[in-house]
Amino acid sequence: MLRTILEILAYLLLFLALRAFLRGMFAGPRRDSGSSRVETPPPPPSVPTGGELKKDPVCGTYVSTAVSLTRKVNGEVYYFCSKECRDRYEGSR
Repeated sequence: MLRTILEILAYLLLFLALRAFLRGMFAGPRRDSGSSRVETPPPPPSVPTGGELKKDPVCGTYVSTAVSLTRKVNGEVYYFCSKECRDRYEGSR
């Protein structure tokens, strides 16, 4: 009787050890056990949406007036998509 109980306990321990081993092998990536905090990715940068679009006189890209670089020449405002386009425009004048 005692032998049967010991055999059942041995099989149970073997089963539990094998199950824990297999769970460790097929589980997803492990989290750092030192920290239970899950890091969230930073939010994307905010870009104003909507608004009027103007054409860059150098490269022809349409750019929002809210985020464009501007230059006023002879009372007229020009809109540029980047510093490089603005500098090229100023260099060509």
